Amino acid sequence: MFHRQQLIGNWHRSDKDSDENYSEFAQMFADGSFSFTFYTYKADGTLIEEMTERGDWGVVGNIHFTITKAEIIGNNEYPANLEDEDNYQAYKIVKLTDDEFTYQHVITGESFTLSRVQGD
Repeated sequence: MFHRQQLIGNWHRSDKDSDENYSEFAQMFADGSFSFTFYTYKADGTLIEEMTERGDWGVVGNIHFTITKAEIIGNNEYPANLEDEDNYQAYKIVKLTDDEFTYQHVITGESFTLSRVQGD
């Protein structure tokens, strides 16, 4: 059994393919809100895109879920369409320790691993 308190804090993951590098900085707050910032870089380190999602999150048993309520691109904030099912996501928690969070999307099966940002 997992507890939501285990996820409160700051988390990070990075990934890359042959052309681009990706980075995510996730903040999950005790009040159930989140801020996830996604960065896409060229292989040489040049920033291509920065996008932030904000919304609500929670944990029920071994399921982590998010509800995206807004997106921030550049200096512009856009409210999310809460009728769009893509703004609701659910993930199976595969591993959750003090330092590592691995989860798998319940529909696509795609897995992600984040590391806790020290000094949290």
